[in-house]
Amino acid sequence: NTSTIQVFDIVGGGLCVSSDDGQLVHDRIAELLREKRKVIISFENIDTLISAFLNAAIGQLYGEFLEEDIRASLSVEKMTPDDKELLRRVIENAKIYFKNREKFDKAWKEEVSDEE
Repeated sequence: NTSTIQVFDIVGGGLCVSSDDGQLVHDRIAELLREKRKVIISFENIDTLISAFLNAAIGQLYGEFLEEDIRASLSVEKMTPDDKELLRRVIENAKIYFKNREKFDKAWKEEVSDEE
């Protein structure tokens, strides 16, 4: 009961730099997690990967699913060591954000309104 998501196929190439593309990957992952399936995300043939993509694709899952469920059901493969480190930071930041979402959102609104 495991599904493999080929990121290359979803984004149509080796550049993972768009949060819109990340959202496409996220939507597929979330659909499978809701079906209680195990998900392998393959980064085979991915040349460029940035945090904006990973925030959209994986980070926001931490606002929708329990961390334990994500850890038990989601894995990645064919990712460079540098990209794995980037993913680790994205996940840590997402967990911090979603644990304190109202506080972060309030601080952001105050910061933005101060600049206007």
